[in-house]
Amino acid sequence: MNIALIITTVIGLSLFEIVSSIDNAVINAEVLSTMSPKAKRWFVVWGFLFAVFIVRGLLPWGIVWATVPNIGPVQALIAPWGSNPGIQEAIAHAAPVLLLGGGIFLIFLFFHWFFLEPKMIGLKFEKFFQTKKTRFFWIMAVVLASIISIALEKGQILVYGALSGALLFFITNSLKENAEKAEKNIITTEHPLSDFSKILYLEIIDAMFSIDGVLGAFAFTLSVPLIFIGNGLGAFVLRKLTLGNIDRIKKYAYLKNGAMYSIFALGSIMIIDAFGIKVPEIVSPLITLIIIGYFFWKSRNVTSPQPFE
Repeated sequence: MNIALIITTVIGLSLFEIVSSIDNAVINAEVLSTMSPKAKRWFVVWGFLFAVFIVRGLLPWGIVWATVPNIGPVQALIAPWGSNPGIQEAIAHAAPVLLLGGGIFLIFLFFHWFFLEPKMIGLKFEKFFQTKKTRFFWIMAVVLASIISIALEKGQILVYGALSGALLFFITNSLKENAEKAEKNIITTEHPLSDFSKILYLEIIDAMFSIDGVLGAFAFTLSVPLIFIGNGLGAFVLRKLTLGNIDRIKKYAYLKNGAMYSIFALGSIMIIDAFGIKVPEIVSPLITLIIIGYFFWKSRNVTSPQPFE
């Protein structure tokens, strides 16, 4: 991996981490507005260390190690940079399972947003499909059945990857929906929580919402150090925005759309790659930059965004 590709990958990872977590950052900012200055500083310093080193460092490392347990924890960390052909072969053999599971998760995440979630109408056809909410479930069934049928031809282990991705989506989506409701209750409750309880809750929520960014990161690279650097940098920028510039971020109404279309593109790349069609590593960061760049431009140039509930 040359230096230009490394830089492009880190930038793509950072940007993807930022825009995919905007909704959660807005809610976090509202919770932080009810906390003391000391608690806010603690959240920035120690909370950031937890979010980056524990969540965005250990989580991708743990996923790679769990996918290829026979290579050991050290090789799981440095494998993409090493020269041991046996380790490289083990990673290459196990990667399709990880990529297919992550791809299914991201595709489901996109269609859930596309059909079921309230949104700003960034592209005209979104409004039409927003009225077809029940189609989400049969589309998911068709997508999963189609991918499993292809996976059966490639090897039974891929089926486990696909089913694991679908199961992870439904579990985390349910948890996130409940967490969002609980987080909003923290702001409006007549019996407010202590600052410590709010910080603890924010960290748990951050860990839960980081799963999208971590799984999406594998569409960019299987290198744990690069994921750590890229996602960590994005998390740092997002923390700073949460504290100081969240109102400015709210003005960019279509960034969420950009994040979700990026998620769809990355999920598709992961599935294609899992089935043996090699996608160049530069494609994922470039597609992310192009999609998010377009919706950033659209947010700046549209004066009256159209919401749709």
